[in-house]
Amino acid sequence: MKIELPYNFKCRDYQKNLWNSLKERSRAYCLYHRRAGKDITLWNLIIIQAIKKVGIYYYFLPTYTQGKKIIWDGITNDGFKFIDHIPEKLLKSKNGQEMKIELVNGSIIQIIGTDNYDAIRGTNPIGCIFSEYAFQNPQAWEVVKPILRLNGGWAIFNTTPNGKNHAYDLWTMASESEDWFTEKLTIDDTGLLTEADMDIERKEGMTEEMIQQEYYVSFDVGALGSYYSDQIRDSKERIMNIPIEPNIKVETWWDLGRNDSTAIIFTQSVGKEIRIIDYYENANKDITHYIKVLDEKGYRWGDHHLPHDGRMKRIETKLSVEEQLQQAGYKTQIVPLGVSVNDGIQRVRALFHRFYFNQKPSKQLVRALENYHKEWDSTNKVFMNQPKHDWSSHPADAMRTLAVGWNDDQYDYVSDEIQSENPWDQDDLA
Repeated sequence: MKIELPYNFKCRDYQKNLWNSLKERSRAYCLYHRRAGKDITLWNLIIIQAIKKVGIYYYFLPTYTQGKKIIWDGITNDGFKFIDHIPEKLLKSKNGQEMKIELVNGSIIQIIGTDNYDAIRGTNPIGCIFSEYAFQNPQAWEVVKPILRLNGGWAIFNTTPNGKNHAYDLWTMASESEDWFTEKLTIDDTGLLTEADMDIERKEGMTEEMIQQEYYVSFDVGALGSYYSDQIRDSKERIMNIPIEPNIKVETWWDLGRNDSTAIIFTQSVGKEIRIIDYYENANKDITHYIKVLDEKGYRWGDHHLPHDGRMKRIETKLSVEEQLQQAGYKTQIVPLGVSVNDGIQRVRALFHRFYFNQKPSKQLVRALENYHKEWDSTNKVFMNQPKHDWSSHPADAMRTLAVGWNDDQYDYVSDEIQSENPWDQDDLA
């Protein structure tokens, strides 16, 4: 029986360049406006590629929940399910829990949330799509990129902007590279929506900033609902190469996770500067892993500051994180409970002008702070007064530990050998 692919899908004229992009290049980035059909096009494209060549293919979305909602359980405007674009004759098996599909030729297509990107370590995908990349954990691409480089695999990105974050950086690079296919389409380019439609959106409560971001794909609008976008913008000159001062103690500030990420911020204090010299994050590891990380750093240690749950007993060891750190020879302090999340955010903002970020080690932390934002109420079209829990939450929570626990009198360690408040060589600045 002959099976025609793509199955029950036909490219619109403006989607054809993207559809054909892999014929000449192995990297592509489409910056399409909302409702332009990015996911339905790329979902059918990944099916075609998986049929052509046996291998592992990943379709990344910001979270597992979004992957399930948009692709696994997703339905197009004409009532056709995304999954059903794979004809039954080509299906060998489906696993709804893992959102994994095995085709009869041996290829595997899996939908993955980058809130759990660590699950792909050690795998060997040959094709990956990153959907809504501006809202994803950028570490997923850092993990996949060297794999695709070694095996000659391909990657396609799509997104609407979310301020000038990692998606903007990648777009800027890709736009200037002959090795990348890039395409930017606003509603003026596709003709799917009109200014009259935008007037309706405005009347229904959508802000002009969101309209510019979602329908005119503008990076110039700051990350909507972001808690720290203004502070990050104002601190650009304080993101630099910073030498670690061997005579100054290093303090750490933690957010503890068990089934998700644990984040650790490393600081030195010089004058009024709070220098974030290092950052470490990992997931699904017990405390012995993080103790080994501390041991290998070899810094001159001050205190290790834990949130209130640092005193909670762990089932597997019957010891708290605080007790395990102390047994390993580290001094600890518990940052007191009693400050609300929003008050903690305000304390971070108040201290931000004193933060200096060591550029390379703190890259992931800075990206997370740029993306840390309020939850969006899609029904009432307003931002809620609470953070959205995603990949940026744990680094941002570690910053709250720092801000709530910081005390100038207690943590202001200054070496006698420091001659100025800015001792680094200006020639070393990035």
